[in-house]
This record gives sequence, C-alpha cells and structure tokens, in this order.
Amino acid sequence: MPKGRRNDSAWWLNSFADTAFDAAGLTSVEARARRVEFGPNLFDVRQQQPLFLQFLSRFRNPLVVLLLVASAISALTGEVANFTIISMIVLFSVTLDFIQEHRAGKAAERLRQSVSVRAKLIRDGKQIEAPVADVVPGDLVILSAGDMIPADGMVLEARDLFVKQALLTGEPYPVEKRPGSLPSDATDIQDAANAVFMGTSVISGSARMRVVRTGADTAIGAVADRIRRQPPPSAFEIGTHRFGLLIMRLTILLVLFVLLVNALLHKPWLESFMFAVALAVGLTPELLPMVVSVTLSRGALHMAKRRVIVKRLSAIQNLGSMDILCTDKTGTLTEAKIRLEQHVDTTGRPSDRVLELAYLNSFFETGLKSPLDDAILDHRNVDVHEWKKIDEVPFDFERRRVSVLLEKGEERLLVVKGAAEEIIALCNLYQDTENGVQHALDAPALARINTQRVALEKDGFRLLGIAWRRVPSDRPHAVVGDETELVFEGFAGFLDPPKESAGSALAALSESGVTVKIVTGDSELVTQHVCASLHIAVEGVLTGKEISEMDDSALRVRVEQTNLFCRVNPSQKDRIILALKAGDHVVGYLGDGINDAPSLHSADVGLSVDSAVDVAKEAADMILLDQDLHVLHEGVLEGRRTFANVMKYIMMGTSSNFGNMFSMAGASLLLPFLPMLPTQILLNNILYDVSEVPIPLDDVDSEDVRRPQVLDMTFIRNFMLVIGPISSAFDFLTFYVMLFVLNANETLFRTGWFVESLSTQVLVIFIIRTRGDPFRSRANPVLVATSCAIAIIGALLPFTPLASYFGFVPPPVRFYMILAAMVVAYLVIVQFAKKAFYRWFKRSRTPMRADFVSGARTG
Repeated sequence: MPKGRRNDSAWWLNSFADTAFDAAGLTSVEARARRVEFGPNLFDVRQQQPLFLQFLSRFRNPLVVLLLVASAISALTGEVANFTIISMIVLFSVTLDFIQEHRAGKAAERLRQSVSVRAKLIRDGKQIEAPVADVVPGDLVILSAGDMIPADGMVLEARDLFVKQALLTGEPYPVEKRPGSLPSDATDIQDAANAVFMGTSVISGSARMRVVRTGADTAIGAVADRIRRQPPPSAFEIGTHRFGLLIMRLTILLVLFVLLVNALLHKPWLESFMFAVALAVGLTPELLPMVVSVTLSRGALHMAKRRVIVKRLSAIQNLGSMDILCTDKTGTLTEAKIRLEQHVDTTGRPSDRVLELAYLNSFFETGLKSPLDDAILDHRNVDVHEWKKIDEVPFDFERRRVSVLLEKGEERLLVVKGAAEEIIALCNLYQDTENGVQHALDAPALARINTQRVALEKDGFRLLGIAWRRVPSDRPHAVVGDETELVFEGFAGFLDPPKESAGSALAALSESGVTVKIVTGDSELVTQHVCASLHIAVEGVLTGKEISEMDDSALRVRVEQTNLFCRVNPSQKDRIILALKAGDHVVGYLGDGINDAPSLHSADVGLSVDSAVDVAKEAADMILLDQDLHVLHEGVLEGRRTFANVMKYIMMGTSSNFGNMFSMAGASLLLPFLPMLPTQILLNNILYDVSEVPIPLDDVDSEDVRRPQVLDMTFIRNFMLVIGPISSAFDFLTFYVMLFVLNANETLFRTGWFVESLSTQVLVIFIIRTRGDPFRSRANPVLVATSCAIAIIGALLPFTPLASYFGFVPPPVRFYMILAAMVVAYLVIVQFAKKAFYRWFKRSRTPMRADFVSGARTG
C-alpha cells in the first residue's frame, strides 16, 4: 500500500536535505520494489474496485431498487413467479449495460495510455523513458525545456534551469533552480531553491534531479483537491443533462397520473404501484450511458486508425460540433522544414558576422530550441571553442527574444536574438559591416532598415533581428535590463515551404462547416505570403498590438471578421479563443508549444501533436500523430458520426418508445384492467433495449456529417411531439382492434398490444435512423438482424412455454394479418411525417448560422 500523505513543512524540508545519490540511478529490481512500497506516482489515485463491486454498483439506480422492492413484496404475497421474472429481467438489463460499458472503458484507457507523458530516467546506468506513473523515490530524472516535472525532487545538476511553478505558488514568472544545500533559514518548501515539484514545467535550461516524493506525498498531492481544474462541461454533456431532465419531468407526470387514476378506480394498490414503476423504467433511457460510452469508445478506436488519439472521450462530441479551428501556420500551412536562407546586414548584403552572432546565441541557449535555432545550427558550422558562456536571459513570449552573455578572452558580449521589430526598437546604433563603423540609428537609418525588413517579409521570409553590446568584463550575470542600447547587426531570414496538401485540407474543412483561423506569432506579411501561395483568401488581419488596445466586447466583434491573427502572445491567443466562444462558437485549438497550454485549456477541444512538449500534450484532449489538417478533418467527421449514432438512440427514446408508454398511461384511464402487466412492460423494455445495442455500429448518412451540430433540445422536443402521437394513435387503433374486432379478453388484449407495441417501436429504427429514404440508406447488418430478430421473438413468444409465465396467450392468425398491415401503415406514415418535420425544421432554422444547431448552448 502507498504511504500515507504528509504535508507538514518540517517533513518537506528534511526531504530535500540529503544530497547523496548514485550516478547510475536505481536498478530495475530496486525500482520495482519501490513501486510496490510507494505505489503509483499519481496524486489522484482512484482505487480500482473489483469487477463484482462495480457490477453491484449498477443496482443503485432508484428505479431498479423500487422495482426489486415491489417485486419482493409481491413474492411475500405469493407471487413468486412474478418476483422471479422481474428479477431476471433486471439482472439481464444491468449485466448488458455493465459489460458494454466496461469493454468500452478498457478500450479508451488503452488509447489514453499510448500517448501518456513519459519521463527520462537513469536506471541501471542507462537513460530510459518510462511512464510518469512508474517514477519512484530515488529515481534520477533528466529534465529539459518543455518537460513537465514528474515528481518532487532535488536538483543535482543544472544549466540555467528556469521553472514555472504558478500551479503551486501563483507566481507567473519562472523561478531559477540550482543545485546546492537547503538554505538554513528556509521555512517553506518554496524557499528551497534546490527543489522542483511535480506538475510544474521547465521553461528553459536542463537539469538532473533525484526524486524525493511521489504521488499523494508530493506538494501538488497535498493541495490536489483545491487546484484540480475540472474541464467545463461540453455542449453534448449539457445537452444530455437537459435531455435527462426532460425525460424525468415527463416520467414523474405520467407515473403520478397513473397512480392517481388507479387509486380513483380502486385497483389493487401493489399491482398499480408496480405498474407505475415499470412504466417509469420503460420511459427511462437507461441504456443512454452505455450507448454513449460504447459509441464514443468505438469512435476513439476509429480515430486511432486515422492517427488521432483521444485522451478525453467527451471531446469527440466537441470535435464533431467544432465550427472554428484556431491553429498556428507552422506545420499546418507549411512543411515545418525551416531553412536559414539569408543572413544579411543593414544594407541587405550577406554577412558572416550576422551568422556568427546568431549561431553563438542558438548554440549557447539552453531553453527550448525552436525550429529557427535548429535551422541556424544546421546551416553552417561556426567555431565556438574560444567562446565561454557566462549567463543567459531565457526566451519568453512577452519579450520575444533570448540573450546570452559570452566571454572570449577579455571581451564580454551580450548577444540578443528575437523578433525583428522588437530587436530594432532596443537598438540605438547599427553596424556598417563594410567599414566596421557603428552609426547612430537615427530616423533615416531606421526607415531604411524597416523598409528592408518589410521587403524580406513580403517575400515570405520569417525574420530574426540580431543585435549585441559589449559589457564590462567583470559583469557576472545578464538581466532583462541589459537588453538596451544595443548595436543592430542585421537579419536572419528563414523560409518554411508551404504544405501542398494544406489548401485541399482547408477546403475540405470549409466544406464541412469548419472555419480555420490562423493564430501566429509571425509577421502579418509573412503569413499573408503563405496564404497567397496556398490560394487562401484573407478575410481580415488583426495584430497583437491592435488586440492589446481593444476591450473584450470590441474583440468579440472583430474576431468574427478576421481569419489572420499575427504577432500575438499567449495571453492574446487566449483572449481570441474566449472571444470566439462568447460568440456561440465551438472552438478547437491546435498547438504544440509551452505557450499553448492556456489556449488548449480554454478551447472546447484542445488538439496537440505527438512531437509536442509535455505541457501541451498534457493539456490537450486529443493528440494528432501526424500534424496534418487532413488527419484532423477525418477526426471531425468521425466525431460527427459518433454524435449521429447517439442521436438515433435519443430520438428513438423520445418518439416511438415514449409514444407507447404514453399510450399505456392513457389506457389505464380507459380500461377496467391494467393494459399491460408490470412483467410485460419490463420484458418489452428489455427486448427493445437489446434491439438498440448495435446502434453504435450503424452507418451514418453523409448528410449527417456535412455540418457541425450539437444536441438541441428544441429539435428533440419537436420531434417527440410529431412522431410520439403517431405511435400513440396506432396504439389506440390496436385497442380498438383487440376490443371490438377480436373481442379480446384482458389476457389476449395484453398479448396483442405487447406484440404490436414491440414490433412498431423496434422496426421504426429503420425510419428514424436516416433523414432520407430508408431503402437508400442501408443500416448496419448487425442492427438489421438484431431488430428483425427481436420483432420475430416478440411475435412468437405467445406460442412458447414461457408465455404462461408472462401472462400471454396465442393470438389468432387474423390478428397477425391485421398487425402486418398496421406496421406497414405505421412505418409509411412515420416516414412522411419525418420528411415533413425535417423540411419544416430546416425552414425554421434558416435565419441561424447555416445548419448549425445551437440549442445546447442557448437552452
């Protein structure tokens, strides 16, 4: 068993006092033993219940409990057969639900584990990668920029290690960590400069740490309940909640009506109570959680085949509902194969000095290397052996630059590289490389340099400005304040070829109702050049500077008219997403960097790629194994197929099934006897549920995946009010046939209505499952076979030995002839009513955003 949680300060501080460690790390045998002793490295360990207890928990449904109690009372009064039948039906229903959901959950968990965050460890003297859950106290961990720290530990070695620990302290700025002893005056764990904590992230630098505490014993484990951030409910979750409330209200009204009528008619109270409870069970869509779980897990497996791994199942619905995707251009519109093409001075001539300074900055930088750094280092080898690094000011997304303090002999230079405009603004001199003279950066020189910058950006070059300054030889550290009065040296220009497939992928997304908005830190000129190369229309451009001058209400208006957001920082990205969500959009965000985590959290569906940093992968709902919009488009369509199949079950439950139960309540008012026995209602319900189990396997019409949709309660209610009464009308027609044509007694009446209600509510799935012609839209063979088999079983059941237990008698042949005609007529009328309903509903929704159903957001 894992050790108990501890959170007192003295205990924490003592944990970080021991500096002894073995450079070879733990052995595999030691690691396994400590895994058993300390448990998994999870601060939120959910003890897995035994399967038997999980199964028993399914009986906590209040309706199931009421039913079993009522049947037990009937057994005490001598109705043992009734008790046995009800118990068997309940057991079968619960078992069916449990098995399907359990299998779905296992499949989804396997997919989540395939993209789980891993830690780099030293074990048996070798570097390995292992799941974070397998990290144990004593492990040696290798950290680099972008990593999430997998446990609480002590820094043993570090190179310019800066850690963001706002999760614990609320402090937004990175904190430097370095090896060393615990300060003698330390009173709290955050005072320990040699300590790093689980859940925080490495912003820059690299380090080696020894794990001290794992799981619930970590600092984040001690406050996990307070800081845990639950994702907001998705549009689909809101919709299903409202659907449940609608069904609950209708069920309560009908049950109270039945009890009141039966009491006034002086019918047996126990029988009436069981009838009412059975009616409630029939009305309750108890298979909805199972259908949702199975459909989502099946969707996740299909998406995995299309190289999209789902971490949070409910996000599949949001992906299908998504109508706006925000993404950077690198890797989506471009190949992400960045090359350094130009290194020019202030006059536009090639300059080796610019290349040398850029190379020195990228080589000695210890933060997360960007693709631009890799392009510089790959361009040409520069001799750096005479240079020594003194200090560094790491890159951050507000400054948009990185500085390194270097020494060569007696000379110390601060070399600065960053966004071209920002670097120019920090300079008061520029270098004339032709004669080696420095000149004042006056207005004419500034205008000439900016003209050169604009010309390069219009040609599609991503630019970095390169600048430097001499500092005193005894200067020990570099700080942000040193990045002033620089000498501007020139530009490094990069090209990232446009991705040929991007144009067709964007067209496919647009055809499917998804608008792609580019949110990038790059220049608007570079981004417009890429868009022009791919024939992407630019509808509007907003820069980070313009966004910073807007309030939220103004931004909400502008984001609707804009598809390029350039030179934006992380907080501005977040504002853009929140502004789009405020406009009733379902927003997806695709990001892979440290700065993307807040936006991934804010979006309705966060998307990252397998090569992303740990922080981004942890924040994302889905992981794309290929950074390709075509892959994402396939995921969108799969999300819509999943949604469509869940909608089929909901529409069945609120139309035909509801109509039959409504008829049952009405019949209790008109008839001197119960229209159907409680056991018959339950049998009808379980057979109907079995027929619905294959719905997650069903095919989906192309029309259902053409546009984004969310669960709309107005649509469901109106559909119920159109189709439900048709079902009830045929039920009352059956009453007429049984009572006045066949002169049936109460036993034959119940038998005939059981057969009719089951066949109509099961076979109508072939009409409801498609908006079009059921003969052209082919259902899945398993669904066809199951539905037809259930209808046949229901028709033949009165002729089997089980008939007497359920209170059935064999109906005459004439009944089945009438039944066949009624079923055909019923299906034909429902088909015409369905087509008329869709035509009316489409016209009524025309003023809204085309085909986008927004009822789950507006209520």
